[in-house]
Amino acid sequence: QVRLVESGGGLVQAGDSLRLSCAAFGLTFSWYRMGWFRQAPGKEREFVAAISRDGVITYYADSVKGRFTVSRENAKVTVLLQMNNLKPEDTAAYYCAANIDGLNSRNYYLAKSYDFWGQGTQVTVSS
Repeated sequence: QVRLVESGGGLVQAGDSLRLSCAAFGLTFSWYRMGWFRQAPGKEREFVAAISRDGVITYYADSVKGRFTVSRENAKVTVLLQMNNLKPEDTAAYYCAANIDGLNSRNYYLAKSYDFWGQGTQVTVSS
């Protein structure tokens, strides 16, 4: 059974940093491209970042570029999202997702491109 388990969320002030982790169970982690999405109340789930199987290629939403960094540690079956200079508009539930095949530069930002999802971790940024 595949499970993705996020952790690291919390309540912080604007300008602070957080690092989210996502541990993967029940799959061969190095075969999967990984993504991070977020969803604020009343809004649709939106793409945040994605990373290739080997960690060489990364993608970011314009809203987080330069502030967030996605990375992975295949030996630890973990994908990370380092979030710096957080803003109140970053407040959302953050989800990691895994894609086994077919992810490319034209679809990495689409939630439907991903096969498995975690349960989410809440990030709240106060002003």
